[in-house]
Amino acid sequence: MKRLAIITTHPIQYYAPLFRLLSKESTFSVRVFYTLGQAKEELHDPDFGIRVQWDVPLLEVYNYTFVNNVSANPGTRSFRRIVNPTLNKEIKAWKADAVLVIGWAFTSHLKALRHFHGKVPVLFRGDSNLIDEPAGFSFKKFLRRAFLKWIYSHVDYALYVGEANKQYYLAHGLKPKKLFFAPHSIDNNRFAANEVAAERAAKTWRAELRIGENETVFLFAGKLTPKKAPELLIKAFLALNQDNTRLIITGNGELGPELKRRYREHKKIIFVPFQNQSSMPVLYRLANIFVLPSKGPGETWGLAVNEAMACSRAVIVSDKCGCAADLVQPQNGYVFKSGDLENLKSCMQATLTNYKELGQASYRIIQNYTYSETIAQLKLIAETAFINTSV
Repeated sequence: MKRLAIITTHPIQYYAPLFRLLSKESTFSVRVFYTLGQAKEELHDPDFGIRVQWDVPLLEVYNYTFVNNVSANPGTRSFRRIVNPTLNKEIKAWKADAVLVIGWAFTSHLKALRHFHGKVPVLFRGDSNLIDEPAGFSFKKFLRRAFLKWIYSHVDYALYVGEANKQYYLAHGLKPKKLFFAPHSIDNNRFAANEVAAERAAKTWRAELRIGENETVFLFAGKLTPKKAPELLIKAFLALNQDNTRLIITGNGELGPELKRRYREHKKIIFVPFQNQSSMPVLYRLANIFVLPSKGPGETWGLAVNEAMACSRAVIVSDKCGCAADLVQPQNGYVFKSGDLENLKSCMQATLTNYKELGQASYRIIQNYTYSETIAQLKLIAETAFINTSV
């Protein structure tokens, strides 16, 4: 059994199911090293503007430890906010056969990449892409590329989450034989389970919101921040001006108060506050069509799209979303040009005619984006690459 040390910042609802499944595999003995030690308690999410404590289990079944973070200003928004003097020593004491680092842009994570390179296989997972990179040559771009090539020279195997992420790794010096497809995934089963009960609860919620049974509902669910561009969706919906349609905007964030003030007179637009994880399968079923209108920069994927698809919803996303090339196909939705209100409106109009068929296709497509595929790729690496001598 190979000992796999996983370095990541804090418990996240999208990774906990993967860690649980890995812990049940006979191939691996897994230990997760959480580097944001302060994450033992609930976290303040600066984008949501609230303290968040997820209501689904994030620390059950698998082995983990919270490593002491001595940063004077702990957090996940800059390089020097995660500093763990004992991290590498703790991993060495555990006698890891390989190290998987999730994200390099923190002091301790980069140090771990450098420290373990050449000692044990170093695996890396991130979701960066080149979508926001300006075309053409610039000295700043040249320097950044050189710096990133140096960073990834310390990586033996990279787990790419989708096509845009794969192209990013190739651009920064990693060879195709070093890349393994580990798709960005959510717990599809949790979102698809108890569908009848979830649909019934959604019907009751729709009635409470005074949404008619024959009305088609568009949904945005996420942080109300400029990056997500929720107001573009609102404007496109108003321009659509279609009978028997509603728009639900769900979430909190810096744009929330102003959006609610600006559009409070529009009765077809409904604002719903932040919803915790247990409510999300019902929330997606309030709607018929999910829209992620992000303009970036930094919309590396958009896991809300996975969630909506697992609930059999049609999807519309901007071309700034990392998931666009992988998840959105002609069978299940549309990709529009970021910031283009008319293009977005046209996509919204098109979905009104066959959103049920699009949603069914979404469900079929998302079955290929699972934690099982990631585990299969890790097993493949383990069969060929893990060295016998641990650190």
